[in-house]
Amino acid sequence: MADQEEQVKLYGTWASPFSQRIEIALKLKGVPFEYIEEDLTNKSPSLLKYNPVHKKIPVLVHNDKPVAESLFILEYIDETWKNNPILPLDPHERAMARFWASFIDNKILATALKIGLCKGEEKEVVILEVCEQLKMLEQQLNGKDFFGGDKIGFVDIVGNIVAFWFQITHEVLGGDFFTPEKFPSLFEWIGKLQEIDLVNECRPPREKHLAYVRGKYESLINAPK
Repeated sequence: MADQEEQVKLYGTWASPFSQRIEIALKLKGVPFEYIEEDLTNKSPSLLKYNPVHKKIPVLVHNDKPVAESLFILEYIDETWKNNPILPLDPHERAMARFWASFIDNKILATALKIGLCKGEEKEVVILEVCEQLKMLEQQLNGKDFFGGDKIGFVDIVGNIVAFWFQITHEVLGGDFFTPEKFPSLFEWIGKLQEIDLVNECRPPREKHLAYVRGKYESLINAPK
């Protein structure tokens, strides 16, 4: 538990699954924090001060010391507040959790972002690729309620981008590549996440989020080439 004298701030944006990861972790740990909403079209001097390299959210500021990039922030939180561990204690399991978290961001997400930019056969190839990657991720559940076992952990928190952002973008883009029929275990896992009040507290309102993603997508496809 954070000491009363400690100051914890989170710079984020309401629609960002990366910000939501940090909110979930802090709430799991019972760490009081101040949330600061950033307008990424008009970034605050504080954000630029605390993350001068990437100038992005999320940024965690603990006693005026900043940590950037969501995966690094999650590890920092777990190492700073020892209660309710997010990463496994076993070294091999810990390494595998890091591996699959990286796989979500650097493989699944990176591939999925291409879907809205492709058409025709190229789009079908990208969809097939992301489906194969999702199948690899799904296999890691292996009958468990969560990737972390019987409670949510590092991969589950990172995977919120699959659990919630994917469903919204899937609705915007149309198609049938991310469905309960194709990924039954992933959708069972999503259902279990939705039963956790703490996780739901960190999710943006669905209709507002849907409108936001739709607007982003329309701006992208209508942008001058």
